[in-house]
Amino acid sequence: VQLQASGGGLVQAGGSLRLSCALSGRPFSTLVMAWFRQAPGQEREFVAAIRWSVISTYYADSVKGRFAISRDNAMNTVYLQMNNLKPEDTAVYYCAATGVVTDIRSEEYDYWGQGTQVTVSS
Repeated sequence: VQLQASGGGLVQAGGSLRLSCALSGRPFSTLVMAWFRQAPGQEREFVAAIRWSVISTYYADSVKGRFAISRDNAMNTVYLQMNNLKPEDTAVYYCAATGVVTDIRSEEYDYWGQGTQVTVSS
């Protein structure tokens, strides 16, 4: 299984970015997909997740109302639309996938992508 994340970059505060994560190697539609991030000197933290049913989404309080996670099962891709970005959103963003998870906000995911850098300037 491979996860390929893309879409990071440098953006000014208040701007937007859309991250993409393409999965290959196993059926996509039954997986729970998530985004985590890790800022310099900090632990990795949960950002957002989406279940295969699509109607179930989960967000960290810090991004609720600004970020939106979505998935395209036909394209085996999960997206993270990030709006109204803040300097504190600066981090390496990782996509993750798993078949079964007891705590969707924990790091108990089976598969991880390589990360994509998001930098928000003030």
